[in-house]
Amino acid sequence: MTVFDPSRFRDQFPALALEQDGRPVIYLDGPGGTQVPQRVIDAVSGYYRTMNANDGGAFLTSRQSAAMVAGTRAAVADLLGAGSPDEVHLGANMTTLTFHLSRSIGATLGAGDEVVVTTLDHEANVSPWRALAGDRDLVVRTVDIRSEDGTLDLDSLADAMGPRTRLVAVGMASNALGTINPVTRIAELAHTQGALVFVDAVHSVPHRAVDVMTLGADLLVTSPYKWFAPHAGVLWARPGVIEDLPAYKVRPAHSPIATGTPAFELIAGVGAAIEYLADLGLDAGLGRRQRLLAAMGSIEAHETALSLRFMAGVAAIPELHLWGIRDPERVAERTPTFGLTSRTRTPHEMAEALGRVGIFAWDGHFYAQALIERLGLAASGGLLRIGFVHYNTAEEVDRTLDALEAIVDGRTPA
Repeated sequence: MTVFDPSRFRDQFPALALEQDGRPVIYLDGPGGTQVPQRVIDAVSGYYRTMNANDGGAFLTSRQSAAMVAGTRAAVADLLGAGSPDEVHLGANMTTLTFHLSRSIGATLGAGDEVVVTTLDHEANVSPWRALAGDRDLVVRTVDIRSEDGTLDLDSLADAMGPRTRLVAVGMASNALGTINPVTRIAELAHTQGALVFVDAVHSVPHRAVDVMTLGADLLVTSPYKWFAPHAGVLWARPGVIEDLPAYKVRPAHSPIATGTPAFELIAGVGAAIEYLADLGLDAGLGRRQRLLAAMGSIEAHETALSLRFMAGVAAIPELHLWGIRDPERVAERTPTFGLTSRTRTPHEMAEALGRVGIFAWDGHFYAQALIERLGLAASGGLLRIGFVHYNTAEEVDRTLDALEAIVDGRTPA
């Protein structure tokens, strides 16, 4: 595994040079959207300069635009371990793709059919299915969590499935607590009932290598702006799944999920972001998929070290409570995303105080609304979310811990 040194590439991110009151800012808002490297910015602006045209035309810039889209689909296929770029579809964002697909899937379902969702998920993988259930007279069953560690209750999952189960919607990882779900095991259970498995991989792709060929999903969605790319959406579909669904599209559109002209310039940025990640794999002699796997392995090791450092620091601050998996021996079961509360400050007060010293973090429910309600935190403001990605450093962890300790003690952070 490649030794990971953030100083080697941090200068590729222009945003990381931002200062507040003479000090570098710390971006801990990655779960809500990461910063982008310069090559992504160049790819977006370069599209406008060199190939700004719709595809399908009999002229140079249109052919270049189409070739760029094909190249990005191939890059996404390598990122996700897909068998072919034909399995990759690009759209506006994960939520739009999910709502659009829910309509197609719903057309194949009848009254009394069942869909399974979870309490742990982002609403983008819950609300579309609940809306569909209301339209089609479906039954929604919800998988509960174990509140003590923020993991899915797999006994509840087994109880939720039955012969009328048609779809199971689950996330690869929680965007609020960082919990990594056993998707392969869940998919195996779902497939024994003949159900489709729809996976929200938005929060996991920045942190872990994904292999859709072995995951067990039938449909998987992710958001490139969570992995150093522009705002866009990605759908992977197991061969045959999309083709078997009714297509709600404009009649001439060549894609079964096309809802209009895509944002070509953003697609160019998505491809550039994947090339950036592949370059972190270092060995230019390897193919792109192999370099991506090497890079993601190094990223995981680096982020694990950050997680252990942060978890140890939080454990030493009695006024802070870490929700979800707290045991360092189980660090492999979580991403470097942490939900915190304090006995002395609300999540919003902590986020504001951090922001005043240039440490950027979110507070609230992060669209994991059912989870926050289940934990009994909705009335008190939800959680303070601290999220590390691979461009964060050990020094930033320490500065954040010092600031948090001062804030909950009623002191002004240094």
